[in-house]
Amino acid sequence: MMAGSVTWLPDAPDTVTDLETFGSVSPIRKVTEQVAFEGSWDVARRDKVRELFDGMAAEWSSRFSDERETTIIDALDRGGLRGPKVVELGAGSGLGTNEIASRTANLVALDLSMKMLREQSGGTPLVQGDASTLPIPDAAVDTLVLINMFLFPIEVDRVLHSAGRLLWINTNGHETPIYLSPEDVVAALPGAWTATAGRAGTGIWAAVDRV
Repeated sequence: MMAGSVTWLPDAPDTVTDLETFGSVSPIRKVTEQVAFEGSWDVARRDKVRELFDGMAAEWSSRFSDERETTIIDALDRGGLRGPKVVELGAGSGLGTNEIASRTANLVALDLSMKMLREQSGGTPLVQGDASTLPIPDAAVDTLVLINMFLFPIEVDRVLHSAGRLLWINTNGHETPIYLSPEDVVAALPGAWTATAGRAGTGIWAAVDRV
């Protein structure tokens, strides 16, 4: 079915839609919307977010679940990567990093929290950095993968190749604290974009391309 410039695929088998209220009442939900639509990100907010995730790093991987991994795998299967140069933003402790790395030989993972990155396992190159000012040349990336990550529309538009793709994944669907609907992602990005979206496990994903 069509919803604006988003085409929704049928739900994957065993998709969970009856989610416990959590992220929709989290204060970080409002921050997510402000960052995407108002560019509301400064040094103070950056440092506060980094401190928050530094503090959760040691136990973060215990929050991983089969249903959340199912969302990521479905996004990679039905959404897919485009081109060889792939960057994961907000990689954290590696919920999706190894799965992405199994599908491309040229992945770099970036996160604001060094303590989160230190929890990663595997051989993917890791970069500590702020996704609002990416250390990446213009039009240098084929696919950006964002899993439960803030959207910085101007930087996404800048670093993606003209035929590049944004793969947006929320592993707890509309109850993910850092959440935007696929329609909101398309609306927030500069210029004209279209998306294919799907649901699997407990989550929602969107493969977003320029028109």
